Amino acid sequence: MLALLGLAMVVVFTYMIMSKRMSPIVALTFIPIVFAIAGGFGDSTGKMILDGLKMVAPSAALLLFAILFFGIMIDTGLFDPLIRVILKKVNGDPVKIAVGTALLSLTVALDGDGTTTYMITCAAMLPLYRRIGMNPMILATVSMLSLSIMSGMTPWGGPATRAIAALGLDASEYFIPLLPTMAAGAACVVLIAYILGRKERGRIGNTELQTGGGDCYIKEILGDQPYKRPRFVWINLLLVVAVMTALVMGIAHAAVLFLIGFVIALMVNYPQLDIQKERILSHAGNAMTVVLLVFAAGVFAGIFSGTKMVDALAQSIVDMIPPSWGHLFPLVVAITSMPLTFVLSNDAYYFGVVPILAKAAAAYGISPLEIARASILGQPVHLMSPLVASTLLLVGMVDKDIGDFQKATVKWAVILSLVITFVAVITGAISFMV
Repeated sequence: MLALLGLAMVVVFTYMIMSKRMSPIVALTFIPIVFAIAGGFGDSTGKMILDGLKMVAPSAALLLFAILFFGIMIDTGLFDPLIRVILKKVNGDPVKIAVGTALLSLTVALDGDGTTTYMITCAAMLPLYRRIGMNPMILATVSMLSLSIMSGMTPWGGPATRAIAALGLDASEYFIPLLPTMAAGAACVVLIAYILGRKERGRIGNTELQTGGGDCYIKEILGDQPYKRPRFVWINLLLVVAVMTALVMGIAHAAVLFLIGFVIALMVNYPQLDIQKERILSHAGNAMTVVLLVFAAGVFAGIFSGTKMVDALAQSIVDMIPPSWGHLFPLVVAITSMPLTFVLSNDAYYFGVVPILAKAAAAYGISPLEIARASILGQPVHLMSPLVASTLLLVGMVDKDIGDFQKATVKWAVILSLVITFVAVITGAISFMV
């Protein structure tokens, strides 16, 4: 009975999200409450919700301060020197332009936000693509693949944050074993960019820009915003390196590190209180929306777990899987995450499906950390989906049709997913034998 109730809740939740009849925040909160009451758990629903909120609170704090920290770094123009160097180096060589696109988008995507990544990358590189007649689909493909690695795998990016929140995991324990996989994924993106650039060079050749690579053109691309702090670029860079180093070393919880980094960045770059308030407000909308989503996920996870629906569903799955296949569970999750995340939104997959997979895997002695890591390895394919709002923005910015984008990208997305899955297995981020 509980298994059927849990399955019905997941199906209804997924339908409401996919059909856009409810927003993710409303669906994550309202649907589990209704099913909890319908299942006879009305008296304990409040306690289950509080337990769920406590479980996701560290993840919500991490996401909030990571978005604010990287938002401030972008405001200050920390990445402008990199953009300037890339524009000077690439000039009119399609290979260099494609690789430069990869390096830029990989860097900008560290803030975890797809909209920011696409807007900055397209603003910097699209004029150059158009100037020499280079296919902007390469820009879209490389940017999307970069985002799938840097935002898809980092604990402050959307997919991983959802997985961590849904399973109640520690962000550092999840992330550090994935660093070799992430590095391999970034290298693969650069290699794909090189291959695409070589093909484009064969089509249009090299173009020697007389003004396109000059300071005047670069200044026009970068702009001159009053909030940029070029004199503090080295201080800001050291701050980012210090925060990321402390994160890898596990000196403190990731939320604490990003909070400290954010506060220091504010004090150093914007000591005036009115400017501090303005900069915070400029990023508050995006940050608050995501944080609310995480807390709503806590409601869903708290009820799903507290009613034992997830346990009943997991046991049903275990009963259907031959015992000899148990050691393959993380690999199965990694492979199936490609089609599942393409047809499901991240909310539906990570809050509805992943907890069930984690409970089922636990029966074979597999840690939920491995299931969380495996579940994000299909993100390159997920970002091709028309369900992803930032992908629609990207396609619009390069003036292409979503169908054409998918045809041009699907091969590279699948290859990238398979590469990072292979690296995750050989480095032990996910196990092949238990």
